[in-house]
Amino acid sequence: MAGESGGEDVVAEYLGQNPQLAQWVETFRSYCESNKQWVARREFILRNMEAFPTVKPGVSSSSLDRLLSLSMVWANHVFLGCSYPQAIMDKIKEMGEGIKVQDPPVHKTTKDEFTARGKRSASAGKAKAGPNELDSRPALRTAARPASQKLGPPPQAPAEHQPFFNRLYKAVAWKLVSAGGFGPNLDHFEILRSCVESCKQTLTCVFVPLKDITGLPAGRTQKEGHVCEIRCQTVFMGTGYGRDEAAARAMASKEALKVFQGRKVTVKICRRRYKGKDVDDLMLLDEQPRSQGFPPALSYPFQDEQLEDGSS
Repeated sequence: MAGESGGEDVVAEYLGQNPQLAQWVETFRSYCESNKQWVARREFILRNMEAFPTVKPGVSSSSLDRLLSLSMVWANHVFLGCSYPQAIMDKIKEMGEGIKVQDPPVHKTTKDEFTARGKRSASAGKAKAGPNELDSRPALRTAARPASQKLGPPPQAPAEHQPFFNRLYKAVAWKLVSAGGFGPNLDHFEILRSCVESCKQTLTCVFVPLKDITGLPAGRTQKEGHVCEIRCQTVFMGTGYGRDEAAARAMASKEALKVFQGRKVTVKICRRRYKGKDVDDLMLLDEQPRSQGFPPALSYPFQDEQLEDGSS
């Protein structure tokens, strides 16, 4: 199959002659994939099976996980415009050579989008602000807060942190591809820690015994164990529960890595609970809609004396 060409018709004919293979490969289709996306990714998988000699239909293996991960990376690049480290881009380009995608979407490059946003921002700034206002903007960044203003992350914090998490996103993508893809059997904390340290930063882990956390659902009887919160550069990344601190940290790391499975990650200021009060916090989010609120914060890097004193 690897050397064949002819697109969908050839693949359909090949699978028609191999019904067991057709049934097996169909199990890898994601529920959110359109027919067009799946047909293309299925061809990518079939074309490249010979390059992974240990991949056998019906048998799980690390080679199969790696092939499936690369197929998702290729599909994300073709259909969603995602970009990855150059070594990965070169690999999936080679593996996808010869696959014809009907009417593939056209994506602007990051440089094009940045230039366009820059032009819009510059024109908007000139239209809305006078010379004095433009000159005073740098001073606003370091100006002291008014006494009546709530403490918390400054409005510009998401934009300041975003470049780091863009780099971390690519580091995590490369690490997961090398590990054979995201799954339950990985050392999630080690992957997250090594990626963060490769970007010259460190993780912050906060542990709290479950029995000390207020506001748990009334019907919850489990009081043993610990909860871990993971942050990097004061940005919340994930929370996890476990029987001990190590297990809680592993679960929090797994939840943090889930955020990196989408097209991109975004730093935002969101409202959440901390010590019984609503506060603004920095959160790392994916593009998925949330049906539930955020878990309460275990730590708050933007301390307000009123929060510490418990006064309002």
